[in-house]
Amino acid sequence: MNIAVAVNPRASFGRGLHAGNEVAAYFRAAGADVLLLCEDSYDALAASVEKALASGVDALVMVGGDGMVHLGVNALAGSGMPFGAVPLGIVPTGTGNDMARALEVPAHDIPGACAAVLAALATGGRMIDAGRASSDRTSRWFAGVVSAGFDAAVNERANAWRWPRGKARYHLAMLRELASFRAINYTVTADGGTWRQGAMLISVANGQSIGGGMKVTPDAVLDDGYLDLFIVGPLSRTGLLKVFPRVFSGGHLGHPAVHIRRVRKVELSADNVVAYADGERIGPLPLTIEVVPGAIRVLA
Repeated sequence: MNIAVAVNPRASFGRGLHAGNEVAAYFRAAGADVLLLCEDSYDALAASVEKALASGVDALVMVGGDGMVHLGVNALAGSGMPFGAVPLGIVPTGTGNDMARALEVPAHDIPGACAAVLAALATGGRMIDAGRASSDRTSRWFAGVVSAGFDAAVNERANAWRWPRGKARYHLAMLRELASFRAINYTVTADGGTWRQGAMLISVANGQSIGGGMKVTPDAVLDDGYLDLFIVGPLSRTGLLKVFPRVFSGGHLGHPAVHIRRVRKVELSADNVVAYADGERIGPLPLTIEVVPGAIRVLA
């Protein structure tokens, strides 16, 4: 059994490499041959993962947060191999861990997550859908959620800061962004229909949550062949501030400004809006976002 373990050395505020070594030791103790991949940059790590897949492995395990899952999904779905040929395992040690949450993989529990990976490897794991976001500049796969609006603007602001760490940085960035944010004028095409949409944010979701447990689409299903289009219409600052915290519990459902519908393909266009996928910056709108059923086999 050959397992490639890719680790973000900066995950968990510098504790990522230690976590990677612990994961590798666990799998070796179980009898696996382990290739530990750890690079100084995201691009270098992506290249190492691509090389490992080309050499032939039985599984790819990502150690870190949703950004590492995003790297793994893009490596596997874009590898040219048949979908599911190499399964993806997750040992969640990041800040958000939204994809691990959707798959019920225990976060910050390395032995528990490793045990779950090995148990699923023995049974073959499960196939889930992935999304593909494309423009004339880029084409990226995602497992969780594409966001383009207030939450993406918060990400953009938070990523420019070095302090504070963890979720506090996201929450502070949210308050700062709220002071100047205005509704965005989008053009939306979903499954053949086109309309203009004023909104505070639009997300297209395969998973249920963003930002470390904000349940934007709590009824989304990872393997139903659909994406969930999530729209929050125009709100005052006070209205948005009241709705946004309720997203953590799913309490926003039923609010008159919140709309969710299931779609297979969405085109989003708006001026000066940057999109994020799985918490990673993918670039400005316009984007075409579509579901690809059964694109990834996960060890969960």
